[in-house]
Amino acid sequence: MRVPFLDLTIQYASIRDDIHAAIDRVCASQQFIGGPELEAFEQEVAATIGVPFAVGVSSGTDALLVSLMALGIGAGDEVVTPTFSFFATAGSVVRTGARPVFVDVDPATLTMRAEEVERVIGPRTKAIIPVHLYGLCADMAPLLALAADAGIAVIEDAAQALGATYHGRQAGALGTFGCFSFFPSKNLGAFGDAGLVTVHDEALAARIKRLRNHGAEQRYYHREIGGNFRLDALQAAVLRVKLPHLSGWNAAREANARTYKQLFDAAGLGKVVLPVDAPGRRHIYHQFVIRVPERDRVRAHLAERGVGTDVYYPVPFHRQECFAGLTPPDRQFPEADRAAAEVLALPIFPELTHAQQTHVVDVIAECLKD
Repeated sequence: MRVPFLDLTIQYASIRDDIHAAIDRVCASQQFIGGPELEAFEQEVAATIGVPFAVGVSSGTDALLVSLMALGIGAGDEVVTPTFSFFATAGSVVRTGARPVFVDVDPATLTMRAEEVERVIGPRTKAIIPVHLYGLCADMAPLLALAADAGIAVIEDAAQALGATYHGRQAGALGTFGCFSFFPSKNLGAFGDAGLVTVHDEALAARIKRLRNHGAEQRYYHREIGGNFRLDALQAAVLRVKLPHLSGWNAAREANARTYKQLFDAAGLGKVVLPVDAPGRRHIYHQFVIRVPERDRVRAHLAERGVGTDVYYPVPFHRQECFAGLTPPDRQFPEADRAAAEVLALPIFPELTHAQQTHVVDVIAECLKD
């Protein structure tokens, strides 16, 4: 049996006519930058998340970058990030001229811990970037309290977490900014790169809009230096079609996660560490990530048996060549290092069948019982 890591063709087939109608609508208008499709999408996402403002941008990476720029963060400043995340979390900080300060992650959720952040906050710290990893929110209450006491901003990296909640509040509605990605593989995926920033403050929302358009509010009149971070109308139109389906797709991912856990429990695979459902947090399972010894051997065996997998992430930031010298040699990140050697993402897309999931678990059991 073949089990792809991700199959977007099934989803596309179910909404094909609506997608084509939305694209035709934009083509007929010939308005590809800004305009009513973008404005409507921003309003619909803001209502979904429960924030007053949402600003579409060109990618999740640019959402992080423009948020840092809107706060005026630059040379001489420090921003605290987990060392275990997608590259953009720290790369965006360096692009502003600021210095990322890495912290280790919680051993159970692999998200940022307030205790680790508190150890590294100093006079140059201007923001922290908690990452809602794999679709599960970081433990935000202590992080928000710590940031408030220190007078620093909180930028939620919610790239993988649209629809996740923390004690009833949506990811992206908790910090100074929420940053989302609509990369095609995300739970809500565009037909290319796309992103969004959520914000409560009207002045900051206006600045994000200005910065995404080269720092201009009026054409050719630039109040500051920004960038080209605009979200195309075609992408906004596609995302508008998909957004009403997101709740159902997320629910299907959660159901698949429950099935996996039942299958693993029945198989008696004590060597496999399953993802946790933290109290008060809705996990929308952008990824279903297990931890397993001899990860690379298990992954190779799965590939031989037709099962697609991926590793998020094999190299923590403190071990990346491009960040060499940022961290004192005596700083240790044991949880991130351990996770990088053990994590393995299994297929979790909404249309995954019970038979496919059974095959995945059977193949893992076959490998680990050898």
